[in-house]
Amino acid sequence: MIIPLLFAVTIHEVAHGYVAYRMGDNTAMLAGRLTLNPIKHLDFIGSFLLPLILKFTGSPIIFGYAKPVPVNFANLRDYRKGVIYVSSAGVLANFACAFISGMLFQFLLSLESLWYNSAADYIVSTLILILGYSVIINCVLAIFNLIPVPPLDGSKIFAMFLPLNLRRQYARLERFGILIIFFLLMTDFLNKIISFVINPLINFLLGK
Repeated sequence: MIIPLLFAVTIHEVAHGYVAYRMGDNTAMLAGRLTLNPIKHLDFIGSFLLPLILKFTGSPIIFGYAKPVPVNFANLRDYRKGVIYVSSAGVLANFACAFISGMLFQFLLSLESLWYNSAADYIVSTLILILGYSVIINCVLAIFNLIPVPPLDGSKIFAMFLPLNLRRQYARLERFGILIIFFLLMTDFLNKIISFVINPLINFLLGK
């Protein structure tokens, strides 16, 4: 699970930084964050502590996050469009990874009989397992980030469709965002919503 989790959070943040760079902001590039080296993106709480807490508390959904890529939205050529594109980039990258992983998972699974009990059996079985986890983790990360609770990506996208005065009031929720997310997790409300959306998607990508 660690391998696809690290890659999922890394590709999510790199996608934010790359799209911001294409839209006119080079902050992430100057900070050395446009790299697939996961060490550059790891966050102790989001990349280690949170997944462990969710695992040991029996949560049906395990996810994590990396250090947010620094983006100066004021540098974007088109502010409103730029915020939507940059905020959507990480989610779309995770959906793309989930789709590719799902296709590879189904392909390898369909050919499993060719190397069953062969020298390659352990390697291929491990790869199939990693791809399966990649589908699950990327789907969870994508859907979770679409929730319109600051500072998640969904909140930034949602804010761009609000009038300016409401947008400012909405942005003030960010100081309480993590508390709101943990409250939703601890009450199992968020798990039920995410599972309702994610389970059919995961089953489709895994060919179930």
